[in-house]
Amino acid sequence: MEEAAPPREDEALVVTVPSIETERLRLRGHRPEDLADCAAMLASPEVTRFIGGKPFSEEVVWTKLLRHIGHWSVMGFGFWVIEEKATGSFVGETGFVDFKRDIEPGLDGSPEIGWALVPSAQGKGFATEAARAAITWQETHQAWPRTVCMIEPGNSASIRVAEKCGYREFARTTYKDRPTILLERARVAPAPVREFPSPATRS
Repeated sequence: MEEAAPPREDEALVVTVPSIETERLRLRGHRPEDLADCAAMLASPEVTRFIGGKPFSEEVVWTKLLRHIGHWSVMGFGFWVIEEKATGSFVGETGFVDFKRDIEPGLDGSPEIGWALVPSAQGKGFATEAARAAITWQETHQAWPRTVCMIEPGNSASIRVAEKCGYREFARTTYKDRPTILLERARVAPAPVREFPSPATRS
């Protein structure tokens, strides 16, 4: 049996994750050295209360981090690390994913936005600021007609963030035996440029 030839260098899936800056935040791609910060965030019951309902082990977080890095290579979009510009500190994650979720009603291939912040960064408007930056990026570079998000009914803080970003509820369901609100946001098309005839040239 012949062994498969190794992939050519030009076949490698390599994507440079764009960096985005807002007034207070910097969004950048994940790196292996982010494991400690990601693991600390997702070990907090305060953070994971509405993300699966229990803290994640470092092993699971490592898999998530690798998935975030690979998602950009395969899909051309994904999650960013959120850093506070003033301090350079890790404050959370945000971005878009397509996880092919087994859920009814289905998401119809619409990219799903999400966010998570460390407890010390919550209540400062960081989630809204970061999510709006991600939305602006996708409307400029992807132009998807629709994006969605999934939030548990008790997560009132995230529901407020989603509503501030233009998401509106379209269904209630369960996902992995947990109650879930599905929200959607239609792309805001850029305003058409109005052209006016030039004044007639006087002779």
